[in-house]
Amino acid sequence: MAKYNHFPKKQGLYDPAFEHDSCGVGFVCNVKGRKSNLIIKQGLEVLNRLSHRGATGADPETGDGAGILIQIPHNFFKKVCAERKISLPEAGEYGTGIIFLPTDTNEIKYCKDIFEKVIQDNGQILLGWREIPVDSSAIGRTARATQPGIEQVFIGKGKGDPQDQENSSNFLGFERKLYVIRKQIENSIFSSGLKQKAYFYITNISSRTFSYKGLLMPNQLERFFHDLVDESLESAICLVHSRYSTNTFPTWDLSQPFRFLAHNGEINTLRGNINWMKAREGLLKSRLFGKDIESLKPVVVPGGSDSMAIDNMFELLLLSGRSLAHSMMMLIPGAWEHNNLIGKKLKDFYKYHACLIEPWDGPAAIAFTDGKNTGAVLDRNGLRPARYIVTKDDSVVMASEMGVLDIKPEDILISGRLEPGKIFFIDTEKGRIINDNEIKDEISNANPYGKWIKENMVELDEIGSRLKASLGFARDRQGSRRKEDADVLTQLKAFGYTREDLKIIIQPMLEIGKEPVGSMGNDTPHAILSKRPQLLYAYFKQLFAQVTNPAIDPIREKIVMSLESYIGPAKNLLDETPEHCHKLRVKQPILTNEELEKIRAIKENSFKTKTISMLFPLTLTLSPIGGEGRVRGEFLKAIDRVCKEAVSAIKDGYTFIILSDRGVNKKYSSLPALLAAGAVHHHLIEKSIRTQIGIIVESGEPREVHHFALLFGYGADCVNPYLIYEAIGHIIEENKLNINFEKAVHNYIHALEEGILKILSKMGISTLQSYRGAQIFEALGLSGEVIEKCFTGTVSRIGGADFNVIKEETLKKHTDAYSDRIIEPVVLNTGGLYQWRKDGEFHLWNPESIASLQDSVRKNDYRKYKKFSQLINNQFENPTTLRSLLKFKSSKAVSIDEVEPVKNIVKRFATGAMSFGSIGRGAHETLAIAMNQLGGKSNTGEGGEDPARFTPLVDGTSRRSAIKQVASGRFGVTTNYLVNADELQIKIAQGAKPGEGGQLPGHKVSAIIAATRYTTEGVTLISPPPHHDIYSIEDLAQLIFDLKNVNPKARISVKLVSEVGVGTIAAGVAKGHADMILISGGDGGTGASPLSSIKHAGLPWELGLSETHQTLVLNDLRSRVRIQTDGQIRTGRDVAIAALLGAEEFGFCTAALIILGCVMLRHCHLNNCSVGIATQDEMLLRKFSGKPEYVINYFYFVAQELREIMANLGVKTLDDMVGRTDFLEVNRDILPWKAKAIDFSKILYKPSVSKDVSTHCTISQDHGIGKILDRKLIELSKDALENGAHPGFGSTSSPHLEPSRAKSRGSPELLGRNTERPRMYKNTAKIELSIRNTDRATGAMLSGELCRLYGEQGLGEDTIRCKFKGVSGQSFGAFLAKGITFELEGMANDYVGKGISGGKIIIYPDRKVTYNSEENIIIGNTAFYGAITGEAYIRGLAGERFCIRNSGLNAVVEGVGDHGCEYMTGGAVVILGKTGRNFGAGMSGGAAYIYDIDGDFNKKCNMDMVELEALTQDDKSLIHVLVSNHRKYTESSVAEKILADFNKEIRKFIKVMPIEYKRILENKKITKKLDLTESFDG
Repeated sequence: MAKYNHFPKKQGLYDPAFEHDSCGVGFVCNVKGRKSNLIIKQGLEVLNRLSHRGATGADPETGDGAGILIQIPHNFFKKVCAERKISLPEAGEYGTGIIFLPTDTNEIKYCKDIFEKVIQDNGQILLGWREIPVDSSAIGRTARATQPGIEQVFIGKGKGDPQDQENSSNFLGFERKLYVIRKQIENSIFSSGLKQKAYFYITNISSRTFSYKGLLMPNQLERFFHDLVDESLESAICLVHSRYSTNTFPTWDLSQPFRFLAHNGEINTLRGNINWMKAREGLLKSRLFGKDIESLKPVVVPGGSDSMAIDNMFELLLLSGRSLAHSMMMLIPGAWEHNNLIGKKLKDFYKYHACLIEPWDGPAAIAFTDGKNTGAVLDRNGLRPARYIVTKDDSVVMASEMGVLDIKPEDILISGRLEPGKIFFIDTEKGRIINDNEIKDEISNANPYGKWIKENMVELDEIGSRLKASLGFARDRQGSRRKEDADVLTQLKAFGYTREDLKIIIQPMLEIGKEPVGSMGNDTPHAILSKRPQLLYAYFKQLFAQVTNPAIDPIREKIVMSLESYIGPAKNLLDETPEHCHKLRVKQPILTNEELEKIRAIKENSFKTKTISMLFPLTLTLSPIGGEGRVRGEFLKAIDRVCKEAVSAIKDGYTFIILSDRGVNKKYSSLPALLAAGAVHHHLIEKSIRTQIGIIVESGEPREVHHFALLFGYGADCVNPYLIYEAIGHIIEENKLNINFEKAVHNYIHALEEGILKILSKMGISTLQSYRGAQIFEALGLSGEVIEKCFTGTVSRIGGADFNVIKEETLKKHTDAYSDRIIEPVVLNTGGLYQWRKDGEFHLWNPESIASLQDSVRKNDYRKYKKFSQLINNQFENPTTLRSLLKFKSSKAVSIDEVEPVKNIVKRFATGAMSFGSIGRGAHETLAIAMNQLGGKSNTGEGGEDPARFTPLVDGTSRRSAIKQVASGRFGVTTNYLVNADELQIKIAQGAKPGEGGQLPGHKVSAIIAATRYTTEGVTLISPPPHHDIYSIEDLAQLIFDLKNVNPKARISVKLVSEVGVGTIAAGVAKGHADMILISGGDGGTGASPLSSIKHAGLPWELGLSETHQTLVLNDLRSRVRIQTDGQIRTGRDVAIAALLGAEEFGFCTAALIILGCVMLRHCHLNNCSVGIATQDEMLLRKFSGKPEYVINYFYFVAQELREIMANLGVKTLDDMVGRTDFLEVNRDILPWKAKAIDFSKILYKPSVSKDVSTHCTISQDHGIGKILDRKLIELSKDALENGAHPGFGSTSSPHLEPSRAKSRGSPELLGRNTERPRMYKNTAKIELSIRNTDRATGAMLSGELCRLYGEQGLGEDTIRCKFKGVSGQSFGAFLAKGITFELEGMANDYVGKGISGGKIIIYPDRKVTYNSEENIIIGNTAFYGAITGEAYIRGLAGERFCIRNSGLNAVVEGVGDHGCEYMTGGAVVILGKTGRNFGAGMSGGAAYIYDIDGDFNKKCNMDMVELEALTQDDKSLIHVLVSNHRKYTESSVAEKILADFNKEIRKFIKVMPIEYKRILENKKITKKLDLTESFDG
């Protein structure tokens, strides 16, 4: 039944199931319910003002979709129906909606006949059809070509409907009947044989709401639908939506709003949500629907978008009797688990409903209406913008940003924002806005949820164990200890443990409670290629968020995270009874042996547990040729048996099953735990009974975080890793560790929990409850039969191992452990996955290949290089990479003299993003020098670059990195940094740890690194997992726009990591106007990363590159962008294959470091690199021996090898090579035994497109910066720019290396670099202009121009002073340079002052407003993200994440939302009002001062890294200076009040001081007194 309206069919690596969309959303509403045509006109204006949040594809006149949802305009319909002789009853007595129909006459008739039959069968009346008048000339070519028939159906309410009579008091009775009719019609038509059924779609059938929508741009909606210009069209509510899709394919049905809601966001748990709903369908019963309930299945329409799916669920919950707010609170609950600011009754409500349904988790701003009430809700983490204005004439405007309507300032009553997890609700019948507290109080008091929980819920912690679990070890006699050790080792060996597992994985976890860390990527064979038997877990790769939704920081934002589980049988979702919370509450899902025994023996509240063995017997079968016998087992039968036993357990009334592999011995082996758990989970889903039992896995197999994440991802409720506890005891005793067993177990479980939260969070998922069963993995090397039976719905794109292979690998491990030839003592295998070992797993980077490469480049010997390339390219003995399985087809060769020369090819090469910090200055500068000489590009990586490198040396040598990376931490991302780039690269993810952030410990932050990153020596630096200005695809488009404004000459690239669906993401990136897209392989990465991420996150670049190229070609977007790839690229052959799969450019990371001397010890994260590359230690840095010529030699060799391959293929230029997969084929001779069924057809697929569709980059992007406001600012500032003078701090080639704290009247540590007031100059500019929300990134281009002329020192204070009036667009004052002052009278949207670099920003409300500014929102979310230096004075409230990652800005604001001053490393922030929760999370430098009037700030502050202190005299002086400035610039009444009685009011301030920062400052004071260091100025 899956349907994709005009999507291409699934082909090659492209799959329409992985399309994403995001959008602008809003509504206009009259609170009193007064209908008017003005509301609709205002809604259309809102839509037009959100048009920059939509997108267009290859056809610039075809948008991604736009629409509005209004109340039924009865008078208008009565008028137009009378013209068509349709007799329309009174309002509410009929339902209507727009229907998209086929264009074929016969098929239209077929559809209409089904309508008539279904309507009659349901006792309702077909009143007639109306053709909707449209103007097809108003829309784009692509939209016209796929335009469906567009008609309106009218359905009259049947008389004497018994169901309606029964529920006459419920005004939704008729809506339910229309819902049933719609579902029956949809099911009939989608199961039919209609050729054009992809055209068919019911936008809505309702007696209360009506929608106009389609494949339109916002400004086309009114021109396309003639109805919308009719003055008699009236409504009190108008919901609007502008769509931004990652594809350019024409999809009329995915435009929004849907039936009840418009969604801006992404549901990250969609697969699990759909599976769980399917499992619940067998229990659905409703008095309101009666027998019609069966017509509603499947509840979630297959093939729809995530927004459509949540609309389906919302519709079911609402029409089954719950209210709008109640339904939304179930689907998108607030972060209640750790919230100490909400009441017990509300917590009880959420806890009760957690027993009914898992959250639909992900970033979301949802506007909703039922035609009478309307509202909006924000996700628990506040990851979507939503602002609203309430006017004095009872109008409300809510939208993704402010300024979408021109409202007189004096008419504004309230300027507000949606807060995380909160509901904004308007009841037009009551004629008022109902606040979040009131509506939630009402709903949480509707039933005695707390009483029900107390009587029915069982807490695992409170159960008394009937059986004494055996956790300890026999320690009384050494003999028994030795025997036990042998038994433990044999068991460990049977489950595939290695010595490396114990030493490198488990021991660090039990000792310090953290995941082990490694570096330098992964160069071992994929599981499907390895000669060694693999655990099934190794065949799966974790997926992660990039671009279309953000990852979460599970450490600093733990308030939104939860591992709690409610396990046990579920009840009917459409009802609420005390028995619905008859669940076992488990606080953490990793069970100790004692906890498992509690569950096994449970009898409380009618719970009971059945243990199902995963073991299967082994028999000895003689070989047909008479050789040695082979062990075989009843493998598949065992899977079927376990599934049948699970079904029987449910029938027999069991509430929990334990899938156990205890008892493995010589005669019995076990199914892989993941295989069994996945099989049972999906078998029960298929029978719609999965929710009737809890699944617990008792297994000796899982030991690392990835294993547990997979078990939960495929349906396990809890896991007991019993053998790990035995291994912990063995490790403690074997290594004589100074830790007791209980503490070690606690540490190990803690490490697992933190690791699981990390894996959840990097997909943007907050709760384990949502993650469970969500299957957020890709299989790499598993066959279709395995996927279909055990992992249904999981992507496996190259096929591979079947059940026989899995069985053989299982039995090999078992035979190894229980072989008759086994010799005492038992010894585990070496392993060798994480470091090369002679008897371990194969590594491509091994002593021979490393030595061979280094020898060739140092001697400049191409023959020696060819020896190295042969070692890498010929993987016949040890196939390792996917590309190793390919070979070039025979072709007609050309002379090598005709092939593109080396000097041209090397310009396409780049070195990877390795920051100064991860590697030393010598290595970093050597790479830059070499690449500049070649004409290629080196990359700064995250962490900035010393401005001294921007100027060439006397001999012309340039140490400047051509690529300046912009990563999530924004360290060192100054305006000057950005203008000194040829390419600005936005790092969305990195191959070593996609979806994760990073942390540079304080002891590694040396003086030079601190200076380069604009922070303080010794202060820990944290890079958040997401860019906090990229929560969606339109946010990325905004950042691209921002950067292009700062440096119009630089190309903008976006770095993604290979995973399934990366092609559709790349299409969205291309539509967002990126110039180049980098697809990194998951095996790359030189930086420090958790080992589980290095091994198990991200896919090979061969898949990601090919998918990206194919998808862009299908979308006709390939001509707009260049594609680069990187990730363990080593040779010319690798480059050739990358080109043939679609790349034009190529990145080298690890190989570049090896050329400079790296010997792959993989100790980079320990700062002890013996060759002086990956270290900041001064002694070790002296050992660096790399030279630019080594790098140059290598790239010449690679280019020459590539030329030889090109000549053999008959290809003369690289452009002619791009995407030519017809030159490649699988080398069947190299395939290992278990990979014989591997299928490369999808990778090698070549889309069939017309000749005018380009398959490589041929045109430049239009960035839309030709007519922006900054062009006028630059023109008006011409004299000041040309004749201005910099402040004259003294001549220095590296100005930011001056003493970092200037003297002032305030705190010398905190006032920052910008407090010294330079002298003024006569050449100044004063500008006054109006501004609106479509003026985005204002100031960025002006600042870039200033920095090009004057560098980092900029101009004197207020040299260019710009006064604006109105509502600014996003990124107002972004990267504002020193010497520029922006003053805004009005409001601003998100990302104000991002990256501000010395400028000054002043914002205050329009002087005509009458509300209290300190109680109203004036700027949006994520203001001053990555601020470097400067000043800011904001009169009013800011949204979430104010001053996040601030390095040195001094700011005053009158209140902030959640996560204020997160990750801050410097500067001073004064908050003259309330804060949200989680203030100061990850704050490691600078200080914040809170005017704590209510005395409750301590409840809102994250105390992990900060302390709350009383003020010193310096602090008081600082506050006085900043508050005085605030009053002077903004005329703030709050500042006036404080200054009027400063000595009294100052007592209400609390200082938030980072603990680490305080220690550093105190040490500096001590050393100064002792005269042990140089004088520190300030």
